[in-house]
Amino acid sequence: MEQQLKYITEPAREVPVAAQADVIVVGGGPGGIGAALAAAGMGAKTILIERYNYLGGMSTGGMVTMFPHMSGGTKDIMPGGIMSEIIRRLDKVDGCIHPPIDKLGSDDPETVTYWSNRGSWMTSDEHRLRLTVHHDPELLKCVYNDMMEEAGVHLILHAWGTSALVKDNKVYGVCLESKRGRQAVLGKVVIDATGDGDLLPSAGAESDSKIDPHLRIRNFALAFHISGIDADRLEAFLKENPKALQRLSDEAFKAQCFTLMSSTPEALVTKARQNSVWVNNFIPGMGSPALSSSNVEHLTTVSIYAHAKMLRTLMFYRKHLPGFEKAFIRIAAPQLGIRGGRRLVGEYTLVEKDMADGTDFEDTIIAVPHLEHDISPEFPLRCIPYRCLVPRTVNGLLVAGRSFSSQDRVNEMLNLMPHCMGMGQAAGTAAALAVKHGVEVRDVDYKELRASLRAQGVYLPLHPDEAEKTEKNKK
Repeated sequence: MEQQLKYITEPAREVPVAAQADVIVVGGGPGGIGAALAAAGMGAKTILIERYNYLGGMSTGGMVTMFPHMSGGTKDIMPGGIMSEIIRRLDKVDGCIHPPIDKLGSDDPETVTYWSNRGSWMTSDEHRLRLTVHHDPELLKCVYNDMMEEAGVHLILHAWGTSALVKDNKVYGVCLESKRGRQAVLGKVVIDATGDGDLLPSAGAESDSKIDPHLRIRNFALAFHISGIDADRLEAFLKENPKALQRLSDEAFKAQCFTLMSSTPEALVTKARQNSVWVNNFIPGMGSPALSSSNVEHLTTVSIYAHAKMLRTLMFYRKHLPGFEKAFIRIAAPQLGIRGGRRLVGEYTLVEKDMADGTDFEDTIIAVPHLEHDISPEFPLRCIPYRCLVPRTVNGLLVAGRSFSSQDRVNEMLNLMPHCMGMGQAAGTAAALAVKHGVEVRDVDYKELRASLRAQGVYLPLHPDEAEKTEKNKK
């Protein structure tokens, strides 16, 4: 019997250099978008490499059609910056739904009730209006493209950034694969915005992939939208049977189906009238055996399983929920939803105590509220320091997005799309500053970085010396 080979040896070859830049961003999701726009906005020649034919990652191709938790009981938008500009542009093309910005923090009962029935996460547990944006993913793709073009970012789509190029412990570029074959792109700073830290192993950067099996981020998802619902029939049924939705959710779960995501029957009817009921999900389910987002066999298994379960879900609700008789799958996400994976071990690792204490670091680059509660002494701001984006030993490399250096339980709370966008904006700004001053990214001046982010509209709490300087400037 012929012995199976475990390895092969590839012949050495010359890899053509496709382009050179100051800053290379790999991955065009929220983290990569924030990084590329910020770096280019600071004057750095910037390249963004993305494997799909569109930008946005989970916010577009993943069909996660909301940016949640962007205020905490006040009118301040967190993280602000590029995220705020995206909302403004979506508003301009009627591409999103969200509470009025000037009413954020309102506790008016009528206003709070209205918006709580318009979509998820529009209000806090203290019954105040908070900023969550439900968006049109196709229009968002257009907004992203426009912003990249205006900023002068060089986009390379349909290409997969596969590995880091390293010399003397410094990353100086990446290799990419496309229909043209293997090519190299060279740069002064590389930002891994893949979400899964795909460049970290080849860069020689330490990482951690341990995730408690009971956490949200241990689960995959295949989001999809259901249309063709008779909203009048659905509303009449739910009014006569107010507990039916919960009962059917329980039955759907037992029948190995996904459940409809809706906080109340009223919210489900509202979505039906908008002709799009969003179904997000947890695959394989809390507490099940772990799957790896870096294992292609796992990704294949989940993809097949999820589509079969999606069909089973549609047939269940057609049969059991009045109004769904002629419902159909309008669209399923072209890419799997990945909530957690490989994380950098950086110069600092954010831990649970930091969140509980509301620790504001000297290098805080993003500050966001609790996911359910308004800001208070009991639920303080959650801050992420710049050092969580910087590898401990490797130079020339940053991460942007959910692969930031953090405990799994911290990552669970701070890896949502607005958070990733904010970290990306910080990484891009820092990369541009490093290029400008001719220093390593780990040596970027924190005060200059924070001042630049604040000038870009990013919400950051003032430190004592900054507050004193601000007060002097006012005088």
